[in-house]
This record gives sequence, structure tokens and C-alpha cells, in this order.
Amino acid sequence: TALDPVLDRVEAEAEDTPQSLLSVTIVDPACGSGHFLLAAARRIATRLARARADGVASADDFRRALRDVARSCIHGVDRNPMAVELTKVALWIETVEPGRPLGFLDANIRCGDSLLGIYDLGALRKGIPDDAFKPLTGDDKVTARHFQQRNEAEREGQGIFDYASGGAQLPPLASEARALRALPEDTPQEIAAKRDRFQDAHSSPRHLPLRAAADLFIAAFLTPKVGAAPQNPSALEIPTTAHIWRAANGHMPDEPLLSGAHFLSTRARAFHWPLEFPDIMMSGGFDVMLGNPPWERIKLQEQEFFAARDPEIAEAPTADARGRMIAALGQAPPGTRQHLLYEEFEVAKRNSEAFSVFARVPTEARGRFPLTGRGDVNTYALFGELFSSLSSPRGRSGVILPTGIATDATTAVFFSNLVDSKRLAALLDFENRQRLFPAIDSRIKFALLTIGHDETQIHFAFFLTDPRQLSDPDRRFALSAIDIARINPNTKTAPVFRSRADADLTRKIYASLPVLINDSKGAIGNPWGFRVSTRLWHMAEDSQWFVNQSNEGLLPVYEGKMVHQFDHRFAGYSEQATPELKRDPAFEIRPRYWVPEREVENRLIDSHNWSCRWLMGWRDICRSTDERTLIASALPRIAAGHTFPLFFVDADPGRAAALLGNLNALVLDFIARQKVGGTHLTLGYLKQLPVLPPAAFSESDLKFIVARVVELTYTSYSMAP
Repeated sequence: TALDPVLDRVEAEAEDTPQSLLSVTIVDPACGSGHFLLAAARRIATRLARARADGVASADDFRRALRDVARSCIHGVDRNPMAVELTKVALWIETVEPGRPLGFLDANIRCGDSLLGIYDLGALRKGIPDDAFKPLTGDDKVTARHFQQRNEAEREGQGIFDYASGGAQLPPLASEARALRALPEDTPQEIAAKRDRFQDAHSSPRHLPLRAAADLFIAAFLTPKVGAAPQNPSALEIPTTAHIWRAANGHMPDEPLLSGAHFLSTRARAFHWPLEFPDIMMSGGFDVMLGNPPWERIKLQEQEFFAARDPEIAEAPTADARGRMIAALGQAPPGTRQHLLYEEFEVAKRNSEAFSVFARVPTEARGRFPLTGRGDVNTYALFGELFSSLSSPRGRSGVILPTGIATDATTAVFFSNLVDSKRLAALLDFENRQRLFPAIDSRIKFALLTIGHDETQIHFAFFLTDPRQLSDPDRRFALSAIDIARINPNTKTAPVFRSRADADLTRKIYASLPVLINDSKGAIGNPWGFRVSTRLWHMAEDSQWFVNQSNEGLLPVYEGKMVHQFDHRFAGYSEQATPELKRDPAFEIRPRYWVPEREVENRLIDSHNWSCRWLMGWRDICRSTDERTLIASALPRIAAGHTFPLFFVDADPGRAAALLGNLNALVLDFIARQKVGGTHLTLGYLKQLPVLPPAAFSESDLKFIVARVVELTYTSYSMAP
């Protein structure tokens, strides 16, 4: 879905097919040992060999084509130096030709952290963001504040610096890279000449100033903010905006600052894309991006860190015990293995905190991850945004990520951006029940996410367990951006369907009905005046109000499991409400708690000015596999815990009864079970369900519906109001 469409387009538009195929640029930004790159190289080489042979290609034709593809098309990045070497070896083994030396791959397969570093030189022009000076573990807050103020003042006075000449260095770097790529590799002497040319380019007067500026930029996040500001400017060890601007113009800062920045940046494996691949970045990005990047929380996980270094610490029974063991390492004599391990842990912890700050730099400060740098940041989300941003204007990206990239609240902004900009091409969701990935849990859900440009149809499949199921037309379906905007207008997250039939039916329903609340339309988007109290009574936070016995002046506290559709007497807290008991209109279920009636009245009036002697709500706890997923009911005027959120509407009681009927309808329940992915029917889900607006009910409709809702609801004297 990512590589083949690009190759099809290139061949269709080519005047010189072999040359056009060799101009395609492919990268895996977390290449591991190079499996994706090797597979892509084989696929391109097959087409290249066939085009050169004008028909059937021989094994020698394929091998020669594969060597040319590896040299011209294939690029990879990984933060693990051993992975980089393994990728080169894998490509060398496949591309070896008798009588010719191994190809020069140093310029194509690079070591570095794809997520940490300068992505475009505009970030240098903007200056170091103030977030870089947030105090981290071990920092001195006064020192951090001093350098933040200094940095801010330098940015505001940017007119005294000429950054333009620094930015002007990129075109020559790009032309040097193109010239290097064109050099022959047929003899050992040519390989040596190419290696020398590559090293010269990286130490040239055009390259070094920008490299220094980029390292200083990253070092601003990584450098410990300790010690008072030195009186001697040449003794500064914390970079600020003035330093990167001067460095970009060739005025290098003093050696301690420069060497310190280079050390920190190199240790963190910072990777500066415009300096490593200047020709490709200047042309707008890579034609194809492929990969299966790491799915890791940025926050350092102590157990993972010590698992291979000190299993005893990793296997500590509690976090508190683990913390004491780590602190004991720091008390060991300097130079011992224990103390060195403690220092390594402290560096890793600081780098993870600094990376977290770097990932959250906002858009206005030219942050790299404006769409995914939020919440408990995970590398999979950042890689998703990287795959999107690194793709050229006509390129495509294919990446394996957890399905949460399309369904979770923390990634909703990114996914909705893909939908709105017509970038989303396909989302094919798998469950790992058949151990496609043996090393991860069988319950993990992951997806093949394909990103393109000007996509009119988005192809989906969900709950797959084997790639062969992709050939089943009943398992795959297509939606347009308009369809997604109708089905999930507030979040633009992916709607999840098990089959094409479910998708088609749901799409038709949404084409005919608005959602309950469309946030983008203001008051017009909420025709019911639907308001919610999800925490009028919280079962934990309000426990000081709860009484275990019923007395005068107290009202019962209803919880979600006590209620069912049209039935406020479904079950007591500790006993079932049998049909025999419920035949008695005086029978009421027994709750776990009671609260003062006066406080109930105060909260209902103060929060929602609700004067009716009855309430309505829905059950929060639910599953798509239950007999019914959306469960709503009317209640007497009592207290309701947060597991049964109450809702209030601007409608007469007749239409309120019609709304209650709508919420319990079988058709709406069909939609609800398509939407709910976990065990909570949250307000976010409820707002995006298709619900008839008040104006849809005629008088004859109301006459038919209201009588039945009342008959189903009025089962005890407490519901007389």
C-alpha cells in the first residue's frame, strides 16, 4: 500500500524507466537490521532488472539491479550502532557481485535517533525555545530561570544577528550530496575516493557551522542547569539562542561550550535530518517511508533499564524497594561498577526527561511534534508523525503502529489531521492472537498505517488475525473523509467495524441523522441542549457524605449496575431484584449508601438548575459484547454516583421521554457497540452517536412513543412524578 503505488506512478510517468526507478528514495527511520529496506530493495530491483532487460531478467541482471538500488534508493537510520552495521551487512550479502567491491553505504545507512535532533533549519532560525530551560532532575531552578530569561532576551533581539547566511549553506550541501551519490563504485579505489569525499563533506566549512548550531540547539535541552551564571562569558557551559545563531554564521563559541554540546548531542545520538540527507530534505522528503519503529514510553522505565544491567534491582518486589536499591548504587565508591551504573542510570533518566520536553515543544516554537507531543508521550506516536512529515509531496509512508494511533484520545489530533488533509490511505488493524509478533502479548492490537496525499477513499480492516484475511472483500471496506467526519465529527478518530456490512449500514444511518452533540457547531450542534453531570456524586471523592443506613432526610445513592433500560430497580447493591419483588409497586432496591437530601438538592440546583422531580442517566460501565451496550433510564430524584452519569435537556417531558426511548433503541445500540472499544461508555462516545433531534418527532410520533416509555418506566410509586 505504500511502496507499490509509488513505483507504479514512477513507471507510468517515466521517459527513462530505469533512471526513474533509481531516483526513488526510501528510508526506514528505525531500520533495525534492515529487513524492510532489503525487502523494498528486492521489489524495486525486480522492476529495474525487467525494465533494463526489456522483458525477462536473468539472475545476474537482478543482482546488478539490486546493487544499484541499494546505492541509489535505500536509506536507513537507527540509534543502535550494531543495528546500522547489521543493515549494511545484510545489504552487502544480497548485492555482492563477483569482481566488484562491496558498495559504499556509509552515506545511506546512518546512526542516530530519528526523533531527537533538528528536522528543519527553520528551528535554528526561530531560536532555542524557552522549554529547553525547564528544570529537570538535579537542576538548580535559579540557574535554569536565569538562562531562560537570557535566552528569551536574545531571541527578542534577533535583529542583531544575520541568520540568513547560515541558512544559505543548505543548497551547497545538497549539491555535494547529489554529486557524492553519482560517484562510481566499480573498483576499490573508487570506493576509497567516495569515502574520502563523504568525510570531507562532513568536515567542510559549509557543514561544520550548521552541525555546531544544531548540536548546540539539542544540548540546550540536555545540559544540566547547575551552578550560578559565570561572570566570564567564555566560561558558559549552557547554550542559548545567541550561540546557535553565531555558530550558524561561522562564529564558533568557546571550546568548552562547543565540545560539551557536541559530547551531549553525540551521546544522545541526536540526528539532524537536513545535514545527514540534505539533497533529499531539500527536495521535500523521501518518496517512500517504511518501518516498524519501537513502541516505548519516553519516561524511563526502571525495570526495563536494569533488566539486563542488574536483574536484582529490576526484580525488586516494590517500586519503593527498587528506589532504595538504586540510591544505594549512588553511595558506592566512585569508579566502582555500582557507582558507574548509577551514573549511567542518572544520564538515561535525564535524557528521557529532556527528550520528553523536546517532544512537547509547541508549534509556535517550531516544535517537531505538534500533533503527537502530548499526554504520556510514546515513541510510536512520534514516529507516526515523523512518517507523515518526512514523506515528499507525492510520496507514501507505510508503518506498523499500535491501533491506538487511530482510536486513542492522545493521538486524535494527529489522526484527525491525516483525515482532514486527505493524507490517510489505509488502516489495517490486527490482533496478535496468532502470534504474528511472538515477542509481544497476544492481546496487543496493531495496525498497518499507510499515509499518502490527496486520498479520496480510506481503506480499513479491523480485527484481522492473519494477513491472508486482507483478500476477503467482506473484511475490508472504504470510507471517505466525509464519512469519518459524519461518524466521529468531534474526534475524527477511526470508526471500528468488523465487516463491510457493518460499515455500510452505519454510514447510511449517519448520512440520515446528526450526532447527539457536534462540538464544532456550537449551540446549533446540540439541539437537545444536552448537559451532563459525570461527577455529581463521585464514589471515592465524596465518600465523607456517605451513610450506610437509611434514615429520615437521606436519599439513596444509585450506581450503574443497579439500573437497566427503563428500569431503576434492576438490582440492589448486594441482592437481585426478582420479578416477584418487582411486581410490588412499593418495592425499591437497597443501595450501598445514602446521602443527605439537602445536599442532593443543592447540587442539582447549583449545577444544572434542574427542578423536575425525576432524573435521567446512562450506565457508564459497558461492553460491546454485552446483551445491550447503551443502557439509559429515568430515576426518582435521588443521588447518582459517577458510574451512572446524569443528563439534563432543554425539552418538555414528552420529548425527554422520546429521547430516552431513542437512547434505548436497538438501532442505536447497534451503533454503540461499533463504537465502544473498552468498558466505559464515556461522554465522548455518547456525543458522537446518531440521535434524532427534537424537531424529528411529530405529535403523532410523541403520542405513540411517550405512552410506551411511561409504561415501561412507571413501575413503582417513586416514579409517580
